[in-house]
Amino acid sequence: MSQETAQTARRGGAVWALVITSVAGFMAALDNLVVTTALPSIRKDLGGALGDLEWTVSAYTLTFAVLLMFGAALGDRFGRRRLFMTGLTIFTGASAAAALAPGINSLIAARAVQGVGAAIMMPLTLTLLTAAVPVAKRGMAYGIWGAVNGLAVASGPLIGGSLTEHVSWQWIFWLNVPLGLAVLPLARLRLAESHGTGAPLDIPGTLLASGGLFGIVYALIRGNIDGWTSGPVLTGLIAGGALLAGFVYHGIHSKNPMLPMRLFRSRAFSAINAASLLMFVGMFGSIFLLSQFLQGVVGYSPTEAGLRMLPWTGMPMIVAPIAGYLSDRIGGRPVVTVGLALQAVGLGWFAMIVSPDVSYAAQLPALIISGIGMALYFAPAANLVMSSVRPSEQGIASGANNALREVGGALGIAILASVFSAQGGYESAQRFVDGLSPALWVGAVLVGVGAVAAALLPRRQPVTETLAAASASTPALETVSH
Repeated sequence: MSQETAQTARRGGAVWALVITSVAGFMAALDNLVVTTALPSIRKDLGGALGDLEWTVSAYTLTFAVLLMFGAALGDRFGRRRLFMTGLTIFTGASAAAALAPGINSLIAARAVQGVGAAIMMPLTLTLLTAAVPVAKRGMAYGIWGAVNGLAVASGPLIGGSLTEHVSWQWIFWLNVPLGLAVLPLARLRLAESHGTGAPLDIPGTLLASGGLFGIVYALIRGNIDGWTSGPVLTGLIAGGALLAGFVYHGIHSKNPMLPMRLFRSRAFSAINAASLLMFVGMFGSIFLLSQFLQGVVGYSPTEAGLRMLPWTGMPMIVAPIAGYLSDRIGGRPVVTVGLALQAVGLGWFAMIVSPDVSYAAQLPALIISGIGMALYFAPAANLVMSSVRPSEQGIASGANNALREVGGALGIAILASVFSAQGGYESAQRFVDGLSPALWVGAVLVGVGAVAAALLPRRQPVTETLAAASASTPALETVSH
């Protein structure tokens, strides 16, 4: 094969890898919040209290979060393409089960299985993309990947609302089935197989993280319902905290932990992961409540609510590729910091102006500022995560960052819904606003703290990390088999 032919084939492989991983990432990211605008219709058809509706979102984000690092480790050990296809198969099947759910409990169970599939699939999208794309092009590739994922997370309410209003809420899950069936053969034919270090699977670490996070999220969701001093809530908080402390201890002292705590000695790795966690706490919780505000208080239909959020939700497709380009030129630190700061300003603006009769014109500046901020965060964050560790640890880093994002999503819904329930409720438009405003302020403050964390990123990457990132394609190519 001539050098020119080889370069063309490599470019074609990179394009296919970008298309396949972006579509799969879109599916997994979309299902984070796609149900939010469908919640009233789901409650009407299947029944369920407010806590059950929270679980239709959190069952997915929680299983997604706690199994992400385990999924990345499975891919490193048994083959990234093979496990990517396994995760996609589970996700597609669980989507069909969710669409066919006869009751709220079966829907929650199907959502939990969806999260398992997404946890296996999602972290491998970034490692497969990294292995396929030349170093010089990764900033733009991450920008496109980040744009697609950011659009999916934020446009979930629009897509879910449109399908719910014009077809039925079941189609928010049926949508995944043809996409999954189309991507599976493409992944088999167009992605090259690769492996990581082959380290032993960390079953104890997975159980500690899963149990700890479940206990804390359960307690946050049930706190206002059962009382914060009730036995189940206190047990969830105490046992969950103890299990997470055990997970940290395990990560320090175990020979092959799922998440080596030594990674957090890197200021870059610690800062970008703290920023990601806080970003998702504020964003997920806010979208969960605002999509209900636009329907239940302002009176928009599900589609109208989604359309009016487009200045926020549509911005990633415009700004995120530019953010990826900027991060290649000036570094990711200033781009991510500004993005998080703008997101915090947008949420704070919304908290100030929200009222039962607020006009759309008054909402618009907050939506635009939030959209630009979110878009500036997504692409550089992925680049910063992957360049903050050695190439052999990129699978672990990707899993850890995605896990912390999903943890942030589950915590965000639980925390902001808890603030909302303590200060307001669904009894009237004014009661809803009474709860929404302080919840948005909490979200704004947490995202603002995330901006501070991002500002602590190193101004310039250390030479060793730069060299590690530049050589990432070499070990990947050495482990590739067709």
